[in-house]
Order: sequence, then C-alpha cells, then structure tokens
Amino acid sequence: MNKKTGKILIIDDDEDILQAARLLLKQHVTHVHTEKTPEVLPSLLKNEAFDVIFLDMNFAKGATSGKEGFYWLDKIHEIDPNAVVILITAFGDVDMAVQAIKEGASNFVLKPWQNERLIATLTTAMNLRQTRTEATKLRFKQKQLSADLDQPFHDFIGKSPAMEAVFDAIQKVAKTEANVLILGENGTGKELVARDLHRQSSRAEEVFISVDMGALSETLFESELFGHVRGAFTDAKGDRAGRFEIASGGTLFLDEIGNLPLTLQAKLLTVIENRKVIRLGSNKPIEVDVRLICATNMPIHEMINQNKFRQDLLYRINTVEIRIPLLRERIGDIPALVEHFLKIYCKKYNKPLRRLSSATLKRLEKYHWPGNVRELQHAIERAIIMSDSQVLQPTDFFFPTQEVKGDSMSFDDYNLEEIEKLVIHRAISKHGGNITHAAEELGLSRASLYRRLEKYGL
Repeated sequence: MNKKTGKILIIDDDEDILQAARLLLKQHVTHVHTEKTPEVLPSLLKNEAFDVIFLDMNFAKGATSGKEGFYWLDKIHEIDPNAVVILITAFGDVDMAVQAIKEGASNFVLKPWQNERLIATLTTAMNLRQTRTEATKLRFKQKQLSADLDQPFHDFIGKSPAMEAVFDAIQKVAKTEANVLILGENGTGKELVARDLHRQSSRAEEVFISVDMGALSETLFESELFGHVRGAFTDAKGDRAGRFEIASGGTLFLDEIGNLPLTLQAKLLTVIENRKVIRLGSNKPIEVDVRLICATNMPIHEMINQNKFRQDLLYRINTVEIRIPLLRERIGDIPALVEHFLKIYCKKYNKPLRRLSSATLKRLEKYHWPGNVRELQHAIERAIIMSDSQVLQPTDFFFPTQEVKGDSMSFDDYNLEEIEKLVIHRAISKHGGNITHAAEELGLSRASLYRRLEKYGL
C-alpha cells in the first residue's frame, strides 16, 4: 500500500492477536479499531464505516465449528451489503473459510500469519472496498440521471373522460408483463404513456430505452437493435451491444413502429418470439429479457389489410392497446395544460408568471390543434418569449387561418412558416401518417421532415 489511508476493524477474542494486528496495520492505514466480542458489531457499524473488517471465526471457549463467524458475517452484510470481510482462522479451518467465502467473505488469513501476506491481503481488500463504493456511487448517479431525464415526462395532465380511460388502462396493465401498443397522433403524448407504464411496473428500477424506429435506416436497423461484433462492417471497430441487450431487465420502447419496412418487421418478430438476439457478424444467440412497448401514429390495423404491416407481429406487440385522444377530443383539459406550460416557461425564461385573458382561452379551446399537446406547448412557449404583457391576448398566438378544401388551398395571410406548416400537415394526413411517403411527396428527406415536425410541433 503506497499511501497510508483507510479505517480497519479487527474482531478477535485473543488480545495478543489484536495487539499484533494493531501494531502491524497502523503502519499502513490511518485508523485501526479492535474489539474482543462481536456483539458490539450492530451498534458499531450503524455509527461508523470501515473499509475492511477482520473477523475471527470462533469466539466461545473451545469452539471450532465456525458457526459464530458465519452468523456475524451475515449480520455484517445485513447492515452493510458492501462490507469487505476478511476471516481470521486457524490452519485446520481452511475448508470452513473457503465455504465462508462462498457465502460472502472476501478472503481469509491464517493464524499465525506472515506479515507480508497479511498486508497483501489487506491491500487487495482495500481495493475491493473502493471498487464496491465507486460502483454504488455509479449506480446512484445513473439512477439519478435516469430520474432527471425522466422528469419532463412525469407531468401527464388531464381529467377529461378520455384521459381518465387512458390512466385507467395504464394502471391495469403496468404491473403485468404484457406487451403494449400505444396508438395516437404526433404530439398526443405516446412517450408519456410508455414512461408511465415503466414507472408503475415491476421493472421501474431498471432502464427505460427509447428507440425512434422512424429515424432508423434499413442499414442501421440490425446494428442498433441487435448489436454487432468487430469487423461486421467497415466502421465496426469493436463489439457493441444493441438496444435489446442494453434494455434487458428493463423496458424497451419502440416508437413509430408503423414505419418499419416489412423485411425488418420479420427480423423484429423473430427476436420477440425467441427472446434472443444475434449480433450482426456473429452466430451466437444472446438471451434478452425486455418489457416491450410500441407506439405508432399510423392506422396500423388498416396497414395489415394493405399488406404493409405483418399481422403476426401486431399480435405480438399489442397484447393491450392504449389509444391516446387528440387534444381536440379533450378540450376540457386545455386550461390545466395551459397553466402547467405557463409555469414551466415563465420559470425557464425568468419572467413573471403570465396568465391568459378569457378571450385567449376561448380561442385556444376553439382551435383544432393538429399538432395536439405538443403544438399547444410550443404555442405557449413562443407567447412567453415574444410577449411583454402580463396577460396574454389572442394576438400573442399565431393561429393558422387557412382553409383546406379538396385539392385546393386558400390563405387569409401569406406567412411562409404557416403555409409550410399547413402543407406538411396536409401531406401527412393524405398519407395516413406515413412519414416516408409524405417526405417523398414534399421532396424532403425523412430527417428533414422530422426536423420540421419538431419545429412546428406537429
């Protein structure tokens, strides 16, 4: 040990053993605490933390069974699961010590010990304690990070009958392992439902992994979902786990699954049925255990009749279906949503809390909201940024005033952003929510169309 550090506890009924260990170990650690009886362990460990604990196997006079050592080993780990315990044992108790290691002890030393061997054992134990402590901190940080990332999705607001039905369905299915298919237009809150299902499930302490299937190209599909091994393709510089492996034990959310081509649907179905993945470039199957939640804004049942979606895959992913209502189907929730977004964005942009005039609220309730809650959210954010008034008026919001009739469009104004927004919305509606076909008609790449959808809250 290069640096004098650490806090050690030694428990042995032999005063000579305690004295010898104390004299040797205090040269290498900052603090050595000794005790003759293990009965002090519960109160001692609840008030102090030790890096390494040396524990004798027998305390009663003439005892050789090691029962006391096993008992106190369990007690120590009940109080501190990360405790590093080294057993002190006589030569004839080696088999017993090996058994204790199987039950959680880190190592053992023989009496009488060799000083160099004892110090080496201590050094290894100190490193193990540090590793366990760092691993615990890392798990906590990951858990906290996951909670922070999840925070924006906690606010699932709505008291309308349509939303109450959604909440009821979530409550009933969350605790099960059933696969869930969430149906709803863009901006209705499909990921909110998926995350709420995860939070209320038995897998809540495990990971939630989200994959936008609509943004995955066919060439990246297998690598992203199933992983790859080194050399599987030109840029595969090393082995990489796919999303199924990463999500194993937790929840995998496949968003926009309706955009998946038929050839890839077959590969996905095989993994779901077998609960195994094979990394690209490998032949070795890897077992995975995921709770699968899927979502789409497309008419997936109609797509089966059109031979655009596999019926057997649909059976696998929709043990339970949850349909999220459009915002215009839950107008009664608009006041609560508005209040919620006002608080968020006034705080975000360091502005006094705004409110809406009654005329503004009525205008919001009359608007048809093609982009649903996401469009409302962006509208509130923009009004907070642009308006200096304490009371937001209808003029602080930009509502499209265009009318669409058949194949013709007429405009009451010529705001280019509003016109683009209308054209995009119409193209998506025309193609039943199929992003690929809408992008082709608009002369855009899918990525460009997704950026515009995000920009306009569609």
